[in-house]
Amino acid sequence: MSSDMMSVGGVDVSRETMDKLEQLCALITKWTKAINLIAPNSVPDLWDRHIVDSAQVFHCAPDDWTCWTDLGSGGGLPALVVAILDQQKRPMTLIESDKRKCLFLTTARRELGLNIKIVNKRITDADVAKADVLSARALAPLSDLLGYADKFLRPEGTAIFPKGARYQEELDQAAQAWHFDVKAHTSQTNPDSRVFELSRIIRRE
Repeated sequence: MSSDMMSVGGVDVSRETMDKLEQLCALITKWTKAINLIAPNSVPDLWDRHIVDSAQVFHCAPDDWTCWTDLGSGGGLPALVVAILDQQKRPMTLIESDKRKCLFLTTARRELGLNIKIVNKRITDADVAKADVLSARALAPLSDLLGYADKFLRPEGTAIFPKGARYQEELDQAAQAWHFDVKAHTSQTNPDSRVFELSRIIRRE
């Protein structure tokens, strides 16, 4: 890594990219005072608990993706971090039902110059093209997320879902209804958590 490069969640970033991530932190901190984008008590740990945690989602994605969909985008974690880290500026779709959070996402898109489309609908009502990568953070149990993957992910695509300490329980429950291949990456921000990289997702008969 050159002297002007840094690492965030396993991703090498330039000074310019680091500046954008810091801008995002300032935006999230400002808006959280009004609409609770993140838990207020997590603001002091925003960088590790949210930015680095989101960066490792990007780190787990295949290199050759062309379009990405994020479900329940809320405060833009991991979606806005992924969009900042992606130097190719590939298109991303963010699905979020809360109008106020969509206003925040729109503001971030404008101020950070991101190539993102914001869909202000419930996940069950959204109709978007199937993606190469699907992400969701702190949204729903894994079995429910795999149901969303069935709708939003291309058959050859990859779903990336961070999960907390009960990850094995969620994995076992999901396996009762779904066939899938999974790689479980130990979280860089919490050794008790995992980032699931799932592919070949098929509903059991």
